[in-house]
Amino acid sequence: ISGGHFNPAVSIGLAAAGRFNPTQLAAYIVAQLLGAIVAGGLLYLIATGKAGAQLGGFATNGYGEHSPGGYNLMSALLIEVVLTAVFLVVILGATGRRAAQNFAGLTIGLCLTLIHLISIPVTNTSVNPARSTGPALFVGGWAIQQRWLLWVAPLIGGVICGVVYRWLSREPEG
Repeated sequence: ISGGHFNPAVSIGLAAAGRFNPTQLAAYIVAQLLGAIVAGGLLYLIATGKAGAQLGGFATNGYGEHSPGGYNLMSALLIEVVLTAVFLVVILGATGRRAAQNFAGLTIGLCLTLIHLISIPVTNTSVNPARSTGPALFVGGWAIQQRWLLWVAPLIGGVICGVVYRWLSREPEG
């Protein structure tokens, strides 16, 4: 029904590529955020359901001292922009009119797996502002303070890819 939109950067990138109606963006992003917050809450309840449990990083994303590998702000910005753009290229290509539709889910899933393998050491992998916001709300403090980057970078990557794809693509809009 929705096209499987779980990621604001993907929705905005698809709109920039002419593949999604921009008037629906606000509703989709609100739904994505609510879903991420509910999921974060469920994970919080599970993670704290054991006596003496400590949250630790709790699936949060960050840079500097909160990067799994200690990567700085610039590294985090670059990897999140580039890998979100790559993710959008794969989504747009795999779902295009000339693509083998039966393989879109597999292609997109394998791409996201590769993105995680590459970027977990840098930011713990966001590329999805909503997904990374859910757990951050339960961690608080630094996780909220660094949230700006994990919204800005994926959105920039999504828009860049969408605009470039639209410019290069021979597919009709709509």
